Formats: sequence, structure tokens, C-alpha cells
Amino acid sequence: MSVKYFLYLFVTIAVIWSLDSININAIFKKNKIWKARVFYFFLALALIYLVTNCLYDIYESAIIY
Repeated sequence: MSVKYFLYLFVTIAVIWSLDSININAIFKKNKIWKARVFYFFLALALIYLVTNCLYDIYESAIIY
């Protein structure tokens, strides 16, 4: 398997763990639970993608051929 798959797994756990500390429901209006969940989902996807690609680029640039 590629290193990128392991990074995705590790970063997914780290992002979900870190987003758990944010009270996103305080940002939204009352009774807008689904909008808050959709926002949380897309925010998590974006962070997972960005952090994984950043770490993978650092990993690739560190390899000496």
C-alpha cells in the first residue's frame, strides 16, 4: 500500500478528534441540525484532504533519489 493511504487514515482520526472540540452548533441557528452536520462533514473532508496532501508533499520532497 502507498504511504498516502496510511496518511489518510491517520489524518482522518486526527481531524475528527480535533473537530470534536469545536461547538459548531453555536454558530448555526436553532433547529438547523442538518445544516450544521453537513457543514461539519464538508469541513472535515476539506481538512483531511489538505493536511494529507501537505504531509505527502513534504514526504515526497524529503526522499533523495
